[in-house]
Amino acid sequence: MTVHSENARQWVHVGSGLFALLLRVTTWPQAALLAAVALVFNLVMLPRIGGRRLYRPLDTARGFPVGILLYPFSVLLLTLIFRSRLDIVAAAWAIMAFGDGAATLVGRWASKWNAETAEKISSANSANSAFVFGPLPWNRDKTVAGTVAFVVCGGLAGVALAWWTRPAVAPPPSMTFTIAAPLVAAAVAALVETLPVRLDDNISVPATAAAVLWLASLMTAASIGNARAMMLAALPSAVGLNALTAGIGYGAKTVSRSGAIAGAIVGTVIYVGGGAGAWVLLLAAFLAASVTSRLGLKRKVLLGIAEERGGRRGAGNAIANCGVAAAAAIAAVTTPYRALSLLALVAALTAGGSDTVASEIGKAWGRSTFLVTTLSRVPPGTPGAMSLEGTAAGLAAAFALAAVGLALGLIPAAALLAVVVGATCGALVESALGATLEGPGILNNDMLNAVNTAVAAAVALVLA
Repeated sequence: MTVHSENARQWVHVGSGLFALLLRVTTWPQAALLAAVALVFNLVMLPRIGGRRLYRPLDTARGFPVGILLYPFSVLLLTLIFRSRLDIVAAAWAIMAFGDGAATLVGRWASKWNAETAEKISSANSANSAFVFGPLPWNRDKTVAGTVAFVVCGGLAGVALAWWTRPAVAPPPSMTFTIAAPLVAAAVAALVETLPVRLDDNISVPATAAAVLWLASLMTAASIGNARAMMLAALPSAVGLNALTAGIGYGAKTVSRSGAIAGAIVGTVIYVGGGAGAWVLLLAAFLAASVTSRLGLKRKVLLGIAEERGGRRGAGNAIANCGVAAAAAIAAVTTPYRALSLLALVAALTAGGSDTVASEIGKAWGRSTFLVTTLSRVPPGTPGAMSLEGTAAGLAAAFALAAVGLALGLIPAAALLAVVVGATCGALVESALGATLEGPGILNNDMLNAVNTAVAAAVALVLA
């Protein structure tokens, strides 16, 4: 019987990142072909040459190693998507290989060290070590030390490989991008890696890193310079207004403490980047979600499908529903594409607000709930379930929120339908993924909300 070695698996995971050095001397078709060959090799040949030692017990039971196959598959997708920016491929690959690998290796060591030495040191030192080597508050399977290792190793490796691949890009990206973008991407990817879901890191980490790198690649010094005065003028009002709103929301028990803090940060970013009109739309979406969360609360409680914390929104809700909108707000003042960025912002906020309305109305008054994947009837509150009542309410909310965006001058009249269609597509994708992936714990509700808003923004941009 082959004995699994997690350390060996992770060192192979890290070492495979060195193949990214080839991106400097290969064309994108050659790089894609090599990634495809690696995928086939891992599937067919690796088990025959001792690779089963790298299989986790679940891989052995399944008969094939999902993570080991997803690694080259992600590299292949990155290469196909960013054909003209192999430096982005290299940096995202480095963050996946060195950042994620270091997080696991250091995290395993930290957990073992903490368990073995916690009782042998003084109470003061014990408190310090418990923080550094202990688990994260929101995910007990992840450690502070592992996350720091992810940021440091992933960030440095991302910078190194982005710099190494830079000559292969025409025109070469700025050194500011080459140094700063991978560091930020590593930090964001590290945060995503700590989320308590079963989505494979070989998907979530490179996807997150590539998205941050792509956004950074659109930024220009001229755009930032032109918007600097506007941002500085808006900042005091944004901070004060969002602090006040967060305090009121916390006092009214519509948000938790973490939700108030995260909401204030997200709201400030949206106000500074998108302007006062974008913040008003954010407030409208939040109010729609908060009000409908409390409708039919008695029935929801009886059925066991009421929102946690009595409908109070936490930090996860704020980031999941508004993270894409915040990224669009940043793009609005750092890239030459302000109009498209505001369209993405409106679509994301509309999708987040209308989806919550649909879900809460469906749970409160839905009489016939079904799964979008099979059309079979299921009880209210089932992951991925939809209802006629909730769907109708969601469509109405989407039109209403899109109309608010139009009235505030954020989008032109011609884009209103694109926003509604985008929000509807996002809701359908979320329902399909919820019906198939939420139950097994591969995705949680917050990640589904983030997917919903991202799909809505993308569809709206395509249709615009």
